[in-house]
Amino acid sequence: MAANKKLVGQNYTTPDLIAKVTGAAKFAEDYRVEGMLFAKLLLSRMPHARVRRLDLTAALAVPGVRAILTADDVPGAADTVTDLGKTIKADLRNERALTNEPMYYGEPVLAVAADSELIAAEAIEKIEIEWEHLPFNVDPLDTLRSGRPNASTDGNVWAPGTPPPNGPPPAPHVKEVKWTEEDFADVNDGHLPMGKATDEWSYGDLEGGFRKAALVLDDTFVTPNTYHQTLESRTAMAYWQNGKVFLHCSTQSVIQTVDAVARWLHVEPKNVVIVSAYTGGGFGSKVTGAVSSIIPALLSRKTNRPVMMRISREEEHAIGGARPSIHGRMKVGFAKDGRVTAVDLFAVMDNGPYEQQFDVSATGLIVSLLYQPPAMHWRGMSVLTNTPPRRPQSQPGGMQGITLMERLVNKAAHKLGLDQVEIRRRNAPEGKAPLGPMDPKGQHVMHSTSCFVKQALDRGVEIFGWEARKSASGQRTGAKVRGVGASMSVFFAGSSGYDGLLVVKPDGRLYVQSGIGNHGTASVSDVHRVAAELLGVPWEKCVVAWGDTSRNLPWTCVSGGSQTTLAMTRAVHAAAMDAKKKFQEIGATRLGGHADDYDVADERVVHRANGRSMTLAQAAQAAIELGGKYDGHEVPKDINAMTKESAMALASQGLMGVARDSYPMDGTPFSFVASFAEVEVDVETGKFNILDYLAVVDVGTVMHPHSLGGQVLGRSMLGIGHAIGQKTVYDQHYGVPLATRFYQNKPPTILDAPAKMQWAALDIPDPETPVGARGIGEPPVAAGCNAVLNALANAVGDDVFRRAPVMASEILASLEAGHPAGEPLTAHI
Repeated sequence: MAANKKLVGQNYTTPDLIAKVTGAAKFAEDYRVEGMLFAKLLLSRMPHARVRRLDLTAALAVPGVRAILTADDVPGAADTVTDLGKTIKADLRNERALTNEPMYYGEPVLAVAADSELIAAEAIEKIEIEWEHLPFNVDPLDTLRSGRPNASTDGNVWAPGTPPPNGPPPAPHVKEVKWTEEDFADVNDGHLPMGKATDEWSYGDLEGGFRKAALVLDDTFVTPNTYHQTLESRTAMAYWQNGKVFLHCSTQSVIQTVDAVARWLHVEPKNVVIVSAYTGGGFGSKVTGAVSSIIPALLSRKTNRPVMMRISREEEHAIGGARPSIHGRMKVGFAKDGRVTAVDLFAVMDNGPYEQQFDVSATGLIVSLLYQPPAMHWRGMSVLTNTPPRRPQSQPGGMQGITLMERLVNKAAHKLGLDQVEIRRRNAPEGKAPLGPMDPKGQHVMHSTSCFVKQALDRGVEIFGWEARKSASGQRTGAKVRGVGASMSVFFAGSSGYDGLLVVKPDGRLYVQSGIGNHGTASVSDVHRVAAELLGVPWEKCVVAWGDTSRNLPWTCVSGGSQTTLAMTRAVHAAAMDAKKKFQEIGATRLGGHADDYDVADERVVHRANGRSMTLAQAAQAAIELGGKYDGHEVPKDINAMTKESAMALASQGLMGVARDSYPMDGTPFSFVASFAEVEVDVETGKFNILDYLAVVDVGTVMHPHSLGGQVLGRSMLGIGHAIGQKTVYDQHYGVPLATRFYQNKPPTILDAPAKMQWAALDIPDPETPVGARGIGEPPVAAGCNAVLNALANAVGDDVFRRAPVMASEILASLEAGHPAGEPLTAHI
């Protein structure tokens, strides 16, 4: 894009801001429809059981009860067919909306629809259930011991299938794996046992790398399970009209939720309308909505009345999902100058009871990218437990993998007498950095599109005043000691191949269709400023349609995994360039000359040589008169079927820009963060405060500074929560949660925030995307977590803690004992 940008990179008032601050914004719970019923859930109070008998007689007799939905009323898993005709087989182990075999405490078993929530709750109390108790386990290491119970009757781990000689690998499956007592020999010393792993890859000369090392460290660390704890629970309201289901729900990805709901309900996507103009956070747990949202839809179909299902905070803690904990053991070799020579990573993931999560695989990929080891061996296990479903949570697997590795990098700097920033800089990736395992030709399977994390570290050193602060780190003054820490972070930052759709109408306004979810990141409108920039339309003359799939929205990426900014600026750029070309052609048709003679700027189509021009409004009217491709009656063949349908519905309204992103891209996009923190610890109480925090980001072109800053610091706070208090707690014997409220599992509050927080951006465009912008939602999480953990370690010692979060009691006990005093491996404590 041109260097003299008027909109991209500037702050502005987003189209949803006034509604949010005045309370006019309507979330799922705010909708009311005449005759609406209310649904309540009956949740399992056991970690694993099977329904043997249900007696609903007394519940159905309660006045005002209109219907009861059981697992037998919920459609089963179904195969799906993609837009390209590829069949995706149903996964029979996927989480369902209701179940007769609850796999964790709090899983929904049935739902009651009644005239009020009070009546529904009364009816639930009258339901009689005969249960068969089944074996359970909430600890991923315990279930790997011989003789200990499995979480599922099918086994306790996810395992890959054996690929045929010339075919794709089969889907993973669940099986039983038990390790030997010899495998567990080092457990009492706090070392993670390393039995036979289900997944692994390696590259390079691992043993040679360790032989070359001046220092070899072998440590175990445990990252926390953490609930998503979105401010808006996954409340949903549904009704049916003319054969279509209208679902008001909380989702991160409006368009992408259509296919998910259609699959769950066994209906055609054309008969699903999703309404979600505002979503109160998702953090990865609502990427395509929630399977529980079909409960009010099914009850509505059963009663022929609208049904609202409001989810309480306790219910949200159960069905909302969590980030999986990872028990990791890292053996890492370092040369004298701090360069990593070899990495051996063994990761055991608490997968919860259902679908296999990506986190454990991501640990290896992200470590291989961020620290560029010349030799690496990764092994992983996805272990089933009877705890809430695991879902992607901001920087899934990346946060955990970086946290495991950062512990050893920090310790190596101390042992080798190196500066904390310099050791990271020497290992940092740059340019088109490779990552992951190698293919048969000896080439890494992936490489980054660009990387400027070294420049981010340098900028951070300057802004944070690192050189002045590091000399006082670890020095005690009375009962207080300060520590400064630095960290790096990275995660995937975009995808490609989606559609853009816009119309310039004869009123001169630019109407942009946005299928992006609106969950607080501002990307629902940010990306579309690219179109206004390219077409020379002032932002005040732009209208963004979003939040309702009946408003003719295009095929859009999922709003998760930091994909949206890169994916949809590309798609919008393609649509805007399509519109620009059409404007130029209309200029040539109406004013003479060739299309290439015309510029589109300042709301006009202008001949560069003779100055003849027409307004965009006039050109839009001309597009309607010309018809065909100009007004949307003819659309590109390569766009998604959903976009085609939306475009045809908007035909004849003006000049249409519609296109699929087909721009080339060499590499996989990643965004990077360099972070710095200073803490002060009271060694007499263990209490600590975070005094200062800085994050410097490499995210390509900055689209919207206010939004970017909010993402950087907000997601850093999410990471800081993992460092200082956020976790799950379970009773190991009974398999039930002991922390089901905010005050018990401790997400950070404003009182926990650093006294000073800053951010900065390099603003160096990514060369592999036309706008140069990448996503930023993920990498600040590990950046915040590890800058604080490293600062704590540099204040009180590397061996004071060996799991996160770090509690004041653990610091105090370890300092008094002179060695790590916390329980090293037990899950959910």
